[in-house]
Amino acid sequence: TNPYGSAFGGKIVALMDRAAGLAASRFARQDFVSASLDALEFSAPVRQGEIAEVEARVVYTSSHACAAHVRVFAIDKRVWDRRPCCTGTLFMVAVGKDGRPLAIPQLEPRTDEERRAWADARAINEAMLGRRARRQDATKRPPGARRKKERT
Repeated sequence: TNPYGSAFGGKIVALMDRAAGLAASRFARQDFVSASLDALEFSAPVRQGEIAEVEARVVYTSSHACAAHVRVFAIDKRVWDRRPCCTGTLFMVAVGKDGRPLAIPQLEPRTDEERRAWADARAINEAMLGRRARRQDATKRPPGARRKKERT
């Protein structure tokens, strides 16, 4: 615990990462590694003596990756109430023994809620890929070169 009597945020993130990996592995029957996390939001602490309960479900898939929506709850053992503490979307990539990405089965959202979660995760993924492309583009420019401004 930290000096405030609550779990370190990094420990909670590690639990979320493990849960996302397990959800991905259960869904695709493959080994997964962490690729990115997004929209991580802490809303309440997990206090010393409470149980951290972590739920993860796959909400989006691409050819080699999936997104898991992860929620963390604190449970007070005296009354067994669940209190929401943290949520986030974690992206995992399926990898083979050689470390190369593997194809995974595709999730087919069936309900309105599943379609909304799919669309949200897809938007997060597309934004992340756009940031990655811009970073790669920036590293290819010669030193001192300026980026052209787009006309609107």
